[in-house]
Amino acid sequence: MSTMDETPQTTPQIKMLPLHMDFKQFTICKPAPFSCDEEAILERERCDYTHRITYQMARSGQTGRRVRVYADGIYDLFHQGHARQLMQAKNIFPNVYLIVGVCNDELTHRMKGRTVMNGFERYEGVRHCRYVDEIVQNAPWTLSDEFIADNKIDFVAHDDIPYGHDGLDDIYGPLKARGMFVATERTEGVSTSDIVARIVKDYDLYVRRNLARGYSAKELNVSFLSEKKFRLQNKMDELKSRGKRELTKVKGDIITKWEEKSREFIDTFLLLFGRERLNHLWNESKGKLIQALSPPGSPSGSVNGDDLDADANDSSDEYLELPTEYSGGSSSSLNGKKQHSTSSLARRSYQQTRSGAASSSSPDNYDNDDDDHAAAFDTEFVERRSN
Repeated sequence: MSTMDETPQTTPQIKMLPLHMDFKQFTICKPAPFSCDEEAILERERCDYTHRITYQMARSGQTGRRVRVYADGIYDLFHQGHARQLMQAKNIFPNVYLIVGVCNDELTHRMKGRTVMNGFERYEGVRHCRYVDEIVQNAPWTLSDEFIADNKIDFVAHDDIPYGHDGLDDIYGPLKARGMFVATERTEGVSTSDIVARIVKDYDLYVRRNLARGYSAKELNVSFLSEKKFRLQNKMDELKSRGKRELTKVKGDIITKWEEKSREFIDTFLLLFGRERLNHLWNESKGKLIQALSPPGSPSGSVNGDDLDADANDSSDEYLELPTEYSGGSSSSLNGKKQHSTSSLARRSYQQTRSGAASSSSPDNYDNDDDDHAAAFDTEFVERRSN
């Protein structure tokens, strides 16, 4: 029996990172370093600043190194206008290394005025913008040649509006003359001043909101009376909102109950006023309307226009005495009455006469003569009808 060599099967080993390792070094996105950080210092040392880059070289992309562009500002309440300005500076040339200088609080308050955010907040706002490669803290108001050389700046990016200071019409004028200035465009309709103006315009609203969130009147620099006024307004708004919610809830309950009862209402309505019921009501109403609007029928007329029922005996005797020639074998009588009416009246008068005679006589006096008279009368009546 031959034996086969069994080759050991190896499983791939997964390299585990130590638990104490800092995961920040594996992060792709990270904030821009300050100019004093090691990363920024190494980048600055690698730059051969003796190899000067002109505007034409930078535009063509034939520079041999990254173009170092500097943009400065206050960047208070960092907004989309600031971000768009930095984006333009980053993309103004191919292969740009963007350096952003941010002035500190002391210089800014002295030169421009009070800021909403302090220096640390403004630094952090800018260094987390994705277009920024490096942050310069405590940036100067005007750029000296020494500052430009220390930071190895090739071009300065800013909007083209002249900024005067210390007798200069434009602090960027010397850089424009040396060909080291590139212009960016401002974003219309948004600025830090506009945002502050909105806050001032709606001052009461923002104070009330912050009081509701737990800020004290002292922190908001609000007087005692103003605080009470704002808190009362907040309470009134709360009551209004609660009332609207309750009203909406009641409306919803009413609608829900109506939807639940609607089928029952519809079924009851159809039962009372359905097609069959409406047809029955219409037929009844139509008959009553016709009976109310139509006059009653005229009574049957006699020879002289009198009722035949009144004095029936006289009338019957009168009709019996009519000669045969008035009938003439036609179906009409003297006053337009049909002959069968005359015959019936005569027969009825004869029967009444017979009944009266029978009641007045006793059974002993009843003889065959009466039967002969009745037979003779019937024969005469039949002959008249046949004529």
